[in-house]
Amino acid sequence: MLTTAVVAKADNAYLNPELPRTFRTEDSRTQFTDRLLDLAPPLWGVSRRELVVRTRLHLPCYADSAGRVGYLGALAVVTSNAARLRRDQHAVRHLIPRREYSLSDLEFRKVGEDADRVLGSLHYLRNARRGSLNFALVDKISGTPVTLCSVSPLEWKRVADQLALQFGLPQESVWDLSRVYSFDAAPPNAVSYLLAQVRKYFQKRGDVKLLTTVVDPNLGFTGSSYLASNWQRWITVRARPYLYYRGSYMSLRQMRVAFPAIRSIDELCAADRRARRSVVDLDDSWIFCCRIRGATERLAPEEQHRILR
Repeated sequence: MLTTAVVAKADNAYLNPELPRTFRTEDSRTQFTDRLLDLAPPLWGVSRRELVVRTRLHLPCYADSAGRVGYLGALAVVTSNAARLRRDQHAVRHLIPRREYSLSDLEFRKVGEDADRVLGSLHYLRNARRGSLNFALVDKISGTPVTLCSVSPLEWKRVADQLALQFGLPQESVWDLSRVYSFDAAPPNAVSYLLAQVRKYFQKRGDVKLLTTVVDPNLGFTGSSYLASNWQRWITVRARPYLYYRGSYMSLRQMRVAFPAIRSIDELCAADRRARRSVVDLDDSWIFCCRIRGATERLAPEEQHRILR
């Protein structure tokens, strides 16, 4: 847990007259996040890469409608998420790789409880969906997962309807890649290699024709690992406000489980003072798709339909 001394030291470091007192959330995707987190690894002992994603996810909670966040608010996001990440890492400390790997050190496997523990603790969205299949590149000797993903039947009806209308793909033939996580110890091309192995797995099954996944550019993701693995961007999705409950991000799926009588983010925020939604404009999400057999078509921007959430 972060000590008062650590927080004070970080606070003093960032109250530099040469740095702005506020910044815009879109800046957090580039140089500002790097500057904001310069002290994070030596001070807090957490993965910088993971802390960057969690910081980007929670910054909009503190931003005004123009996207401005004060330094103290930004620092609060970093410190609180660093503390949570330390606790999360501690919960699965026996599963965290102790050395760096090359692809030759790893093998593809279908995995179970270990993947659930890693994804439930370290993935920024946490819990995987029920009925998911988990796959991983694991250490050939110890079986420790290094790069993981979770795949489940597509449930998102608007996406399913668009795929059926535009490509003639029935919903039951489409599965969704809902979680991907890679430890810092993984080789640079581990995710694209894992995705290629997952595709081969479904080729052998024969009942799935397409895989989908969501890429959120607001968190700094570009989809490069997907483009390297026969995936293409087919659909864009209008951004929905992020929801936070007691200061932590909450997905719509988690909200519906925790508050079954609540129908929308705005309704929850009106009913419970502990709930808060982002007010800054967010960029649209992207739906990347991968055909199980054959090349995946590349669509021009005008062919990529924009759907509502």
